[in-house]
Amino acid sequence: MSHKLIKKIIYTGTITLKTGMHIGGTNSALNIGGPDKFVVRNPINNIPYIPGSSLKGKMRALIEIANGETNNGNHSSDPKSKSGKLFGVAGDKGGTPSRLIVRDTELDIHAVDFSNTDLPYTESKTEVSIDRITAKSNPRTLERVPAGAKFKLNMVLNIFEDDDEEALKTILKDAIQLLEDDYLGGHGSRGYGQISIDDLKDEEKTYNE
Repeated sequence: MSHKLIKKIIYTGTITLKTGMHIGGTNSALNIGGPDKFVVRNPINNIPYIPGSSLKGKMRALIEIANGETNNGNHSSDPKSKSGKLFGVAGDKGGTPSRLIVRDTELDIHAVDFSNTDLPYTESKTEVSIDRITAKSNPRTLERVPAGAKFKLNMVLNIFEDDDEEALKTILKDAIQLLEDDYLGGHGSRGYGQISIDDLKDEEKTYNE
């Protein structure tokens, strides 16, 4: 297999939250009266973001599930599988490099009005779980980026000499569609993390011509 790079396809777009989203950060300090679980934020400007690892990992998992490629909950080790072709395979399992780069996605703080949120760019949502035996309630508060917020999507698809470009683009398209029909972040079964990916554009940059 040739590892000669032919082109890069730069994908840009907007991730729009249709419901509130929680991707957990580090609870680095005791915050009395505040949320029990915080979202991940840029430590320099305190703005929430979606880690590229979370976005890429979710898309890979959905492709594997959709194509029956999981192995006891582990990533597929077959470089010829759809997930292996796009997302790569670890060196000790065949050593196929990932074709997809997924950047951390920055919250667009100017796209919507955050002036009414009770935390900087986020909301706090209190939930109560009930012990089915004792009927004792256990309230907890989670921080969420609210519905309507928009993030700046940026991904790069690397095309090498022996790659099937159309197949890779189709797998990525399927991953995006599966993600829109699923959820991003935690607590998706309770309504969190429904998204849409809007205004998706691609730009090609060729090499070695």
